[in-house]
Amino acid sequence: MKIEVKNIDFYYGDFQALKNISMNIEQNSVTAFIGPSGCGKTTLLRLFNRMNDLIANTRLTGKITIDGQDIYQKGIAIDELRKNVGMVFQRPNPFPKTIFENIAYGLRVNGIRNEKFIRQRVEESLKDAALLNEVKDKLKKSAFELSGGQQQRLCIARALAIQPTIILMDEPASALDPISTSKIEELIHQLKANYTIVIVTHNMQQAARVSDRTAFFYLGEMIEYNDTKKIFLNPDKEQTQNYITGRFG
Repeated sequence: MKIEVKNIDFYYGDFQALKNISMNIEQNSVTAFIGPSGCGKTTLLRLFNRMNDLIANTRLTGKITIDGQDIYQKGIAIDELRKNVGMVFQRPNPFPKTIFENIAYGLRVNGIRNEKFIRQRVEESLKDAALLNEVKDKLKKSAFELSGGQQQRLCIARALAIQPTIILMDEPASALDPISTSKIEELIHQLKANYTIVIVTHNMQQAARVSDRTAFFYLGEMIEYNDTKKIFLNPDKEQTQNYITGRFG
């Protein structure tokens, strides 16, 4: 699924968080959003599945389409949109349930009652999240017994269970140790064969390792958006160069 963003302005009350953002995100690719805290990258990410709708007194102008459909037009089924656009948050947030029920939850909420199908999807999702071998004998145990890195892969499996086409990741490895981080990065590489992935990260090395394209944001503006190699080795804008080389941010 391709995401197209055209002339997006976004406000929290009187504060303009995003200023005239336009970009295309290609299908089956990994796109990284980088930039200092408060630059608008998470705000933009959350627009793709309308998470900002949950915040009072916000306003959006411009257009976002997914697969050609305007996701902010009247009458759009937001539940369907969120099924299609999965989200993985900064800190692992498993539910206080078993490992199995964490992943089955989304299927049950969506009205699926066929236990054989649910079992199959749980297994497939754990496999796709590179977690099955580690938990196959513990599915009835609490998700809280897993390590932080395993919990984050569980949350990715939970997002995959309802078969989205896009996965949004908001700093998915920032709370994890280096070994767990490398597992998440490896997983992102594998998942892009079947999903369009957008990741917000503060870790520039991570953006360089996992993404095909990178967008650099600063104070609500998208300063530069290009192939990741170009952004990191030969950016067009001095501001990008200064951020990447650590001169500010």
